[in-house]
Amino acid sequence: MIKARESLNWLFLLTLPACHMDSGLLATVGPDYQPATLLIDSQWQTPSRQFIAHQGDQADLRHWWQGFQDPVLDRLLLAAQQQSASVASAVAKIAESRSNLAGADSGFFPTIDGNLASKHSSSSFGGPPFVWNQQQIGLQSNWEIDLFGVLARQAEAAQTQLESRQAAWHDARVAVAVEVANTYLNYRYCQAQLQLQGNDADASEQLAKLLKIAGSGGFQTGSEVALAEANAAASGENLLNQQSQCAQILKSLVVLTAIPEAELQGLLALATDQQAKLPQPPTFKIAAIPAQVLMQRPDMAAAERDVAEASAKIGVEQAKRYPRLSLSGNITPTLQNINGSAYMLAQTWSIGPTLSLPVFDAGKKAASVENAKLQYQAALSNFNYKARTAVKEVEDALLRLDTVARRLPLAQKSAAAYQKRWQNAETLYQAGLGSLTDLASAWRNQISANLAVKAVEQEQVSAWIALYRAAGGSWEQQTAETAETAQAVSQNQQNGDNR
Repeated sequence: MIKARESLNWLFLLTLPACHMDSGLLATVGPDYQPATLLIDSQWQTPSRQFIAHQGDQADLRHWWQGFQDPVLDRLLLAAQQQSASVASAVAKIAESRSNLAGADSGFFPTIDGNLASKHSSSSFGGPPFVWNQQQIGLQSNWEIDLFGVLARQAEAAQTQLESRQAAWHDARVAVAVEVANTYLNYRYCQAQLQLQGNDADASEQLAKLLKIAGSGGFQTGSEVALAEANAAASGENLLNQQSQCAQILKSLVVLTAIPEAELQGLLALATDQQAKLPQPPTFKIAAIPAQVLMQRPDMAAAERDVAEASAKIGVEQAKRYPRLSLSGNITPTLQNINGSAYMLAQTWSIGPTLSLPVFDAGKKAASVENAKLQYQAALSNFNYKARTAVKEVEDALLRLDTVARRLPLAQKSAAAYQKRWQNAETLYQAGLGSLTDLASAWRNQISANLAVKAVEQEQVSAWIALYRAAGGSWEQQTAETAETAQAVSQNQQNGDNR
């Protein structure tokens, strides 16, 4: 009985929860991660200072999409988030990383396995056979003592991987929002062009008819009549081409949002105040210090966490070259009898440490350490490359905004002048002092100028969207945890529908 109690006490000690340690019992080998330094300029090089504030606040971007005050855009953004394959993939990777982290954390605790066995056997050694019955219950436990930090580094790597994938999920959501917003912008821009092209086609056709009548009466030359008919045909062709482009953009929205095309057409037509009108983004300013802007970008945060994970993995591989200590034990009570006799209890237990000492592996572990170091250098290089790319994206967006801000007044001034010229030409024609040819020319110039204004306005909205993403974006309507829950509910609903 004493031995049985001792075995149970040892087993109890093995099953005590281990303290989660951030370091090894004796030492933690490998480099302690130091945040990577951004190798970028200390200030922006773009001259567009009107879009830069000394202290930029990312809070300005958290509800940026709602600032458009466009319910149709809000609906499209939400639908795209729910249906995006890239967002769903990012959510799945977060769940995978959580599983990896749970596995890494479990290494700090003992493992316990139980088994039940029942055996009925018969044996004979040249005489009468005897029947042997056994009923066995067993518990086995194993616990690795983290001497040099291999478990601590594994947990560190798993935690940084989770943080990286959470940032990647956020980046995926921002990317989807930007893609949908740009496609919606292109659709509204196409509608505005379609409206102007429709007006041009109608006016060109009317002018062609008038010139044809005038030509039949000898008041216009055949060349002028032919030119008017050619312009009318070209306007009609442009109108058909524009209609086709709008239909193609609509189908792109269907792909992004998974909203049926007929329903989407109704949704886009429902907002009559938004038709042929470009969405108007709220303005914001970014911080004057590039490092502040870049580190609020989710892709930069993910890349920095990848560097931290690679650093931790160096420690994992280095720790594998050091001795490893584990404590294992088992207890196996067995009830048995022979030839129907009374059952007897036999107890077997064992406990003890095992120290593993790497002796010779032909350089395998050393090669693994060198590979981990190279992976760290690759992650660091990727981080610096992303930083340079991010700077370029911000600079490009700022430059576009600065250029458009100076181009738009000029385009509007030109359109206003062509509008005035057309009104003067119409007044002269009504007074009998002008020609239909001059009126048609003034009309076409006015249409071209208005199309140019719309193109600059579209570029301005697109540049704001680009700056939103380049500055990191922010769309805090849900967390990664609620995203996983929503994804699971959606999947369950789909499975139910399939059944």
